[in-house]
Amino acid sequence: MGIEILRPSATGFDFSGVAERDVVIVPAFGVTLQDFRTLRERGVVVVDTTCGSVLNVWKRVDTYARDGFTSLIHGKHYHEETRATASQVTKYPGGAYLVVRDMGEAALVCDYIEGRGDRARFMERLGAAAASPDFDPDRHLERIGVANQTTMLARESLAIGEVVGQSMERSRGPEYKAANFRTFDTICSATQDRQDAVEALLVDPPDLMVVIGGYNSSNTISLAALCAVKVPTYHVEDADCIEVESAAVRYRPIGGGPEQSKSPLLPPGPVRVGVTAGASTPNNKIGEAIARIFATRGIALSALD
Repeated sequence: MGIEILRPSATGFDFSGVAERDVVIVPAFGVTLQDFRTLRERGVVVVDTTCGSVLNVWKRVDTYARDGFTSLIHGKHYHEETRATASQVTKYPGGAYLVVRDMGEAALVCDYIEGRGDRARFMERLGAAAASPDFDPDRHLERIGVANQTTMLARESLAIGEVVGQSMERSRGPEYKAANFRTFDTICSATQDRQDAVEALLVDPPDLMVVIGGYNSSNTISLAALCAVKVPTYHVEDADCIEVESAAVRYRPIGGGPEQSKSPLLPPGPVRVGVTAGASTPNNKIGEAIARIFATRGIALSALD
């Protein structure tokens, strides 16, 4: 249909090829305020498909910045959604944000709040790409509101909010925390539903898990990490990664790295396989992957009741 994909870079989208009256579709994870401004200035027709769950996070961050709180965002600082969320603080003079990737980085924040942190080390680790311009930990960690990229592990987002709140209470007391700390669960419902389903499935673990979804899909990566704690897990980008003739699988290792291959996918004898998929993985791709898993054992779906 002549649709062109505008790929994001470290500095944002390149709109140089976009002309007046072109139609630009904004993706579900949104774009930054500056990107919106650029599109309006170019006179394009904007079709905004930003997800309601993402908009909910933006409202929280907007409130934090308006009330003088620093937004502490659990997410990946380079991810388009997190960049779009962080940009919401720029509506207000002095608005500040800090992005933490995991509990380890949150611990650095807690140490600083409680007076154990080293400013130079803190800024070297978190102050460059992950913080707002002119971020000052001595000022901007006094009032904190926690938010998150909607596709992160829900339990980790909640845990980060909990430990940061406890840190503020230990540092300055419960009354100070009550007045200067806020947190909300803003994980997307589709992400939460899948994580809950996987947790339930792993109560009686299968022999292995196949997780279907893009290698750059944050919520799919989170699902794979959740599964890998209990069972061998293979994150496949799509059904084609399951090679029927060789019974092999091409997969992305947990934690990242280049695609690897394993043959055979299934161990000998009877085997129980668990299957889950990222929130944006089409149902037909899930079905095709399941069919291919059976086909590695020479079983056609038409033979199954």
